[in-house]
Amino acid sequence: MLTRALVLICAVGLAACAQLQPRADLPIETAVPPGTGSNLDTIVEPIEAAHVGESGFRLVSDGREAFALRYRSAEVADRSIDVQTYIWHADTTGLALAAQLLAAADRGVQVRLLVDDLDARAKNAGFAALAAHPNIAVRLFNPFASREGKLAFLGEATTNFRRINRRMHNKSWIADNRFAMVGGRNLGNEYFGASDEANFDDLDFALLGDVVRDVSASFDRFWNSPQAYPVEFIDAESVTDDNLARLRINLDTAAAEARIGWYAKALADSELVRQLGTGQWPLIWTARYTFVSDVPAKVTGELGEDASNVGKTLFPAMRGAAHDLTVISPYFVPGDRGAAALVDLAEAGTMVRILTNSLAANDVAAVHGGYAARRKTLLEGGVALYEIKPTGGNQVPMSLRGSSGAALHTKALSIDGERLFVGSYNLDPRSTSLNCEQGVLVDSDALAQEFETLFADLTAGNRAWNVAIVDGDLNWSDGQETRDSEPDATFGRRFQAWFARVFHLESQL
Repeated sequence: MLTRALVLICAVGLAACAQLQPRADLPIETAVPPGTGSNLDTIVEPIEAAHVGESGFRLVSDGREAFALRYRSAEVADRSIDVQTYIWHADTTGLALAAQLLAAADRGVQVRLLVDDLDARAKNAGFAALAAHPNIAVRLFNPFASREGKLAFLGEATTNFRRINRRMHNKSWIADNRFAMVGGRNLGNEYFGASDEANFDDLDFALLGDVVRDVSASFDRFWNSPQAYPVEFIDAESVTDDNLARLRINLDTAAAEARIGWYAKALADSELVRQLGTGQWPLIWTARYTFVSDVPAKVTGELGEDASNVGKTLFPAMRGAAHDLTVISPYFVPGDRGAAALVDLAEAGTMVRILTNSLAANDVAAVHGGYAARRKTLLEGGVALYEIKPTGGNQVPMSLRGSSGAALHTKALSIDGERLFVGSYNLDPRSTSLNCEQGVLVDSDALAQEFETLFADLTAGNRAWNVAIVDGDLNWSDGQETRDSEPDATFGRRFQAWFARVFHLESQL
């Protein structure tokens, strides 16, 4: 006990020495506007001209295609690349994408990287090295003042919990303000189906047209916000040419690996990537969409409980479902109000179906506790529940940050087979009240039906459990076998879920 007390005292002392100072005012910077002379201009401009006032949408569920689109768009960009992400792993795919961005900067492309610091702090050296390049700017969102050390991290998180607990969860990839990708994917192997352990089922939109400029405008709001700190402001000593030279060696290795094996196949097999060079884009075009993003100041906690722009768009749309609401949310914590709203829809005759992670598949077991507390209420009210099985049938590694290995990471829903939302937003209190989120709600029968097909595949017995109430008790069935308790979940997971439920940690989930 004494040792633990001393550790805590040291951590708090270190935090007191490292306090984040208010960011100095900076000139407003905006995205480079579309032009006429770049590779992407040549490909995209004629397509946009044929769809004036509309935007193009393509669902990207395959991880290899999601990787290839990012890699290839960086390869052909000529003016600008803007990347906004919550997590950027220093693994093969993460480094290969960084190598492509560095190569783009070398040929004169202006690159802006905006990364949430909860993850970026551990890769501070790499981000600082990139910032030494004259064509690369790196900003860290809601950063820690300390740049290394677990004790300093713990102390700062403890003494500044209210601030540190709020994060930027948005994900955007924008090339030449002509092409963009948004959705649930972070940057790393498990998001692209390249992990040797467990991989995510995830979903992106690939975008052309006016919606790309909407994504760019949101990026600019975050980039220019007081919460976004240039890495030079908090660790100027690491932003050096020598560090960049050392980083190049690692990135060159990653780029070479990306040209062989799985990565080469990913780049070669994507039909859309081949079509990128011909202008043949299999997209759904429509003017009926809403791109929505929370404001950066949401993380200050000063905007009140009604600060979720995404929620303000989604909740009325969901309540308006006339006959069908289909939801995929890996971290699903509806709370009393959310559960009641879903039950009201079901009792009014709307078919409500929800797919989330099973306890064995969830990398944040505490989140499952928040969901499990409402499970019987939902089922008794007529809501259909499905829980994804762990990838490959193996229990998924747990992570306090939710950053590794859960089988399900898609955040999407369809309404009446006519509207589809894809974004970074989970149906949980954290997405609603704490984190910044974004997404796109599109009116399109074709896209909604494509999502319904994906949902059917994910909820088949080989992929998921159908949860029901049998003789008053919960029951899990996949059509071949039936379980009467959380399938394949260890005691440790059950305990964490129970702890979160009993001690009412729901507001933090």
